[in-house]
Amino acid sequence: MGLTHVTVAVSDLGKQGSPYEADFLVDTGAIDCLAPSDRLHAAGIKPEHKAVYELANGQPVEYEYGFARISFLGEETVSPITFGSNNAEPILGMVALESSGVVVDAVTKSPKRLHARPLK
Repeated sequence: MGLTHVTVAVSDLGKQGSPYEADFLVDTGAIDCLAPSDRLHAAGIKPEHKAVYELANGQPVEYEYGFARISFLGEETVSPITFGSNNAEPILGMVALESSGVVVDAVTKSPKRLHARPLK
């Protein structure tokens, strides 16, 4: 089974700039989203804080992050987004997935919308 990608549009909270749209890797091991820094700046998203993240190889790195509107699969949410290197592969993390009512099917590895969002 291959990697799963979805088309995602990322825009500033006020939707003032032109959104950044790309195919994002659906990564159930990532908490936050990540996108190339230059693309986020061009979309009008501003870094607000820094945090230490752990890469797949276990190495800790510090990146800036901000907040953005994330739209995919007909859903929209506000989520933290990490400012990666300018050549970074965009990642769609679990915060955006879950807050949109989208889960990843364990068998097919594809994202699917829940009928209703759980409040329990």
